[in-house]
Amino acid sequence: GAGRGAGEGGGEGGGERGTPWKVSTQALPSFACSVAQMKSGHVMFSPPEIVVGTSSGRPVLLRDLATIEDSWVESRSHASLDGRIAITLSVQKQSGANTVATARRVREKLKEIEGNLPSDIALAIVKDQSRFIKASIDEAKFHLLLGGLLVGLSTLIFMGDGRSTLIAAIAIPTSIIATFTAIWAFGFTLNQVTLLALILSVGVVIDDAVVVLENIYRHMEELGKSATQAAIDGTKEIGLAVMATTLSLIVIFVPLAFTGGMTGQYLYEFGITTAFAILFSMIVSFVLTPMLCSRYLKVKKGERTAKERRFYKAIEHSYMALLRKSLDHRWVVVVVSILIIASIVPLGMAVGKDFIPTDDESEFQVAVLAPEGYTLGRSTRLFEEVASRLAKLENVDRTLLTIGDLGGLSGKGQGDVTRGSIYVGLAELDERDASQNDIMLLARTMMSEYPEVRSSVQSVSPFGGGRRTDFEFDLLGDEIATLAALSATFQERLRKIPGFVDLDSTLALRKPEVQAHIDRQKAADLGIRVQDIASTLRMLVGGQIVSTYKEADEQYDVWMRAGLPNRTDPEAIYNLRVARPGGEPVRLSNLVTLSEDAGPARIDRRDRRRQVTIVANLEGLVLGDAVKIVKRLEQEIGLPAGYSIQHSHYAERMTETANNFLFAFGLSAIFMYMVLAAQFESFVYPISILLSLPLSIPFALLSLLIVGNTLNLYSGLGLFMLFGIVKKNGILQIDYTNQLRAGGMPRREAILQANQVRLRPILMTTVMLVAGLLPVALGTGTGAASRASMANVIIGGQALCLVITLLVTPVAYSLLDDLTSRRR
Repeated sequence: GAGRGAGEGGGEGGGERGTPWKVSTQALPSFACSVAQMKSGHVMFSPPEIVVGTSSGRPVLLRDLATIEDSWVESRSHASLDGRIAITLSVQKQSGANTVATARRVREKLKEIEGNLPSDIALAIVKDQSRFIKASIDEAKFHLLLGGLLVGLSTLIFMGDGRSTLIAAIAIPTSIIATFTAIWAFGFTLNQVTLLALILSVGVVIDDAVVVLENIYRHMEELGKSATQAAIDGTKEIGLAVMATTLSLIVIFVPLAFTGGMTGQYLYEFGITTAFAILFSMIVSFVLTPMLCSRYLKVKKGERTAKERRFYKAIEHSYMALLRKSLDHRWVVVVVSILIIASIVPLGMAVGKDFIPTDDESEFQVAVLAPEGYTLGRSTRLFEEVASRLAKLENVDRTLLTIGDLGGLSGKGQGDVTRGSIYVGLAELDERDASQNDIMLLARTMMSEYPEVRSSVQSVSPFGGGRRTDFEFDLLGDEIATLAALSATFQERLRKIPGFVDLDSTLALRKPEVQAHIDRQKAADLGIRVQDIASTLRMLVGGQIVSTYKEADEQYDVWMRAGLPNRTDPEAIYNLRVARPGGEPVRLSNLVTLSEDAGPARIDRRDRRRQVTIVANLEGLVLGDAVKIVKRLEQEIGLPAGYSIQHSHYAERMTETANNFLFAFGLSAIFMYMVLAAQFESFVYPISILLSLPLSIPFALLSLLIVGNTLNLYSGLGLFMLFGIVKKNGILQIDYTNQLRAGGMPRREAILQANQVRLRPILMTTVMLVAGLLPVALGTGTGAASRASMANVIIGGQALCLVITLLVTPVAYSLLDDLTSRRR
């Protein structure tokens, strides 16, 4: 406590108990050191009997200068697991550590600890992030194997030969296993991102082998060559085209590895893994596939070949008829292509935008805020009732209630007994019928029966511990009162719009406080700075550390502040005095006016401006639409000068991801053009191949609309994969066309024959890609939503745009060739 007579009049004589003394506060640090020295020297005194020196040299008892207060630690937290008292321990892995490996070691250590615990103490693992990761990886491994089998089956259907199927299928495990070397070299792990890259690569790594194999088989089947000679000639003929397709695919994914932000961490592993898988597939197609063909590939004479079968002949006849008509009416194809590209705008507006799709993780949490003034006991009774009712919901496996100490769950509110969080663990996905969203809806309906509390039913954050709300935006400005009014207005308007639930803000004007309003003019007349008034109140009311002392291995702070009731009674605060330069101290009553009001529990800042964050969960509304609604409300409400809105959390990351994708796509397009220009030794012909890229976008967006997916991080990755695949078809078409023209064949005949010859490998690679991703698109296991979002873009976009790209590429080639001829 502060000296009882400090700063007031009084003589230096006396020494009787209760006599005020004039003692400089600068002596307090030395006083603290004296206390430390006496305690360390084991000379113990009762605190009031400690003697302090004065300016006159006469010792004074501490009890005449200060009030010694006893204090104790009050319980500020509570935890219970399924209604039983618990102590929670949160274990957080270090940055860069493997989650599954860390969790495994923690489990092993817990088994050792459990054996030494008393019989009435039990350990229970409530939340384990590695559980979802392992289940998702197991599901991804199953999709990887199933996709590989379907790819092999589709090869058998087209080739009609078991040996050909085995030779082509060997490329899948060979390329995938070789990619493990790159994963190890870059320090990656087999996680959801790298496994997803491998799953998507299944239908791609076999492409090069199939293209080479099909060309070798054609030389044996149609030209009657031996296996060895066909392997040499067939590989040589198609080698440059395969190299061009592979390199142009690699340059699509390499820029993804160098994007910034949080999403860049995901794209880095995905881009590197995919690029190396494709690179190894090219090496396999040039080395392993021709060797196996020369040794084991056979064509039985006298039997009907795969190309002569009725089903394939019907497809080939229909395509060639369409191609002839397209070459006869080229500008009709051009107009149709322009209309398709123009449809990107309405389709892009119609499809929903999001950051990441929501996966069923078999867990969620309910954040609860009780009214101000609730004690720990009262909050405990209320929250235990809520937790008990949540535990009775169907498919709920366990509930963990924490009050006050929420560092491990929400990251904020430590020590606030009015804040609580209820973690709800669900039964495994394959053990229940209801989805996580259905159960969360029931919980949200139940919480509406408690109007006195503020609650939010939300998923557990996929980016580590902490609160996850679907949508957040920040109101920035200078005055808390104005921000509070704007926050209330926005929340009122948003509550009337379907889709916004659990609306809340970080501003809670519910903390009782005494506010000091300074008369600045009077303070200036007296020569007192506002800073002096503020520092006086801060020290005497709030307290200030003036020194420290050490006892054994512990170091304690020495605080100085006014004693009771001088720091709690407004009238007593008026009597506190502020130093005046060159004059007597001035009472605070002459400088400030005190008023009791409710203030914010905390004040957040962003870019040096005060910030209020409005949070909400979305129900039947996607993130992109929520952003549009808030922008519309911003225009309708009209923010005062100096106030603005900035989107944060997932909305901010969604924008960041979109910008990263645009940057990577622009860089990839430049690299692809450079590779193709070098391949064809022309600045014009690559344009006819790259025209397939904008043509594939509308069909990709259409596939998202059909299946009800959004354009998000994962579907954006699928879009990149789609660009590489549709471009490969054009390379095969134009490369062989140029070869035939170089041999003296007229342009039209060369175009028709080249497209007829390359139709089978194009159809094979397309069907194999769809077959490899079909298990991913139809999967319903753990983590299926994210993977399906990517697979749907590739399957739908490739299947829907296949015919138009097969027609547009040769038409564009003929038009550009006419343009080049005229320029010559």
